[in-house]
Amino acid sequence: MAEGLVHEALADLELVDHHCHGVVTAPLDRPDFEALLTEGGRWPGTTTFDTPAGVAVRRYCAPVLGLERHAPADVYLARRAELGPAEVNRRFLAAARTGVFCVDTGYTPQPLTTPAELASAAGAVAHEVAAYEVVRLESVAEAVAGRGVDAGGYADAFRSAALDAVRRPGVVGVKSVAAYRTGFVLDPARPSDADVTRAARRWLARGGRLDDPVLVRHLLWTAVDLGLPLQLHTGFGDPDIRLHSVDPAHLTDWLRLIAGTIPVLLLHCWPYHRQAGYLAAVFEQVYLDVGLTLHHVGPARARAVLEEALEITPFRKLLYSSDAYGVAEFYGLGALAFRRGLGELLQDRVDADELAPADALRLARWAAADNARQVYRLPDGH
Repeated sequence: MAEGLVHEALADLELVDHHCHGVVTAPLDRPDFEALLTEGGRWPGTTTFDTPAGVAVRRYCAPVLGLERHAPADVYLARRAELGPAEVNRRFLAAARTGVFCVDTGYTPQPLTTPAELASAAGAVAHEVAAYEVVRLESVAEAVAGRGVDAGGYADAFRSAALDAVRRPGVVGVKSVAAYRTGFVLDPARPSDADVTRAARRWLARGGRLDDPVLVRHLLWTAVDLGLPLQLHTGFGDPDIRLHSVDPAHLTDWLRLIAGTIPVLLLHCWPYHRQAGYLAAVFEQVYLDVGLTLHHVGPARARAVLEEALEITPFRKLLYSSDAYGVAEFYGLGALAFRRGLGELLQDRVDADELAPADALRLARWAAADNARQVYRLPDGH
């Protein structure tokens, strides 16, 4: 194999981004843009441009906007404002060279692009792009509560609403953010009808987010009944998470109980990507990505994260995701970090004669797109 051919192959591959979100369509001032560069809150007296993600934006995203590498933050933001949101989004979505988006539509604290709008922006240059929907089940449950339901009827109402949601055209999977609500240190057994009714009575009386452990367990078992792939946020996230409780290894007993049912896709995983790799190695239905991590560590450290994730993960179990949200820069950065990191580690294995060239290209295709196509049963070509 000629030197660098794995990189060339990955550069030519259209990605399937199996977990992502919409991007903001309104202009962003500096505080709002900086807030979207971090999973944390605003930092008085400092700037999120002085993070690995912020530095990567100035290094790798500036040229996409027609600027020199390492453009100062003020220059970067001025150019972003000059081009306008639609053109900025188009440039970064096109640069990502993603052919399929699986979009979590359940988190919209501000107006974001719809899946169709995301696909339109990404495909505006040269090719057709497909976008599918992933239903966030906590949002379904909270909508049921918001419409009014008695405790005894909650389980049936939630199940009916979830079925209606997944029957919408273009839905290919469901997602839970149990990591943010309770963590994974949960009784793995399916809760009884009486337990669900008692828990629903408590929750409906106080209102708010779905964070009752019994109802979260009920939600996860309802996902099994729905029969679609289930995405689970694990590891790194915003301050709502108690990191020690979102190690996916806590799911082991539940994964045993649901063996032979639905694919479970562990999202992001860092710093528990090795535990996720173990689960993917021993449970047939478990898959993983390191998506959110890649744009936060940037291309400089993407290889290190991917190497650790792939130490024992079966090659048919790694998927690509950007987990881009809000700013289109994270679509570009996520794709670049994944292509570069995976290309470097596969090329080095080929050069060391630990991997045949043909195998390296096959594994690159699997991780970039084919594994997601298989899990989500996407149509040929998408």
